[in-house]
Amino acid sequence: MAVKIFSGRASTYLAEKIADSYGDILGAVDYQQFSDGEMSPFLKESVRGHDVFIVQSTFAPADNFLELLLMIDGAKRASAQTVNVIIPYFGYARQDRKDRPRVSIAAKLFANLISAAGASRIITCDLHADQIQGFLISRLITLMERTFLFPI
Repeated sequence: MAVKIFSGRASTYLAEKIADSYGDILGAVDYQQFSDGEMSPFLKESVRGHDVFIVQSTFAPADNFLELLLMIDGAKRASAQTVNVIIPYFGYARQDRKDRPRVSIAAKLFANLISAAGASRIITCDLHADQIQGFLISRLITLMERTFLFPI
């Protein structure tokens, strides 16, 4: 099956390196910005039947996370066979438990939203806490720092 690699605006440099290592170029994405601040990413290439990889960190501002969700949904609606999300930095991972009354467990909420958007697999690096792995409904691959330094 053919692979297509796309990048959100927060992780373009890394995505270019991944695509280059794979022997391909990044898929083209157009971004429409509306006057009220809304954004609309548009995958400019057909992804029907392809294994799609989207590279995007979710650090602040929250637009990075929203951009990722919109790209996942767009790929899914365009009939991608799988939508694999590479999240080098999983933002809001520090909010992984209810440590006082009336607070959100943001890591769980974000994990649910990524899964609901249609991600088939999530690849991330060094989550803040191992319990976040339990939040993710989609298949998860966590690349640990020690894997890069000392391959197992």
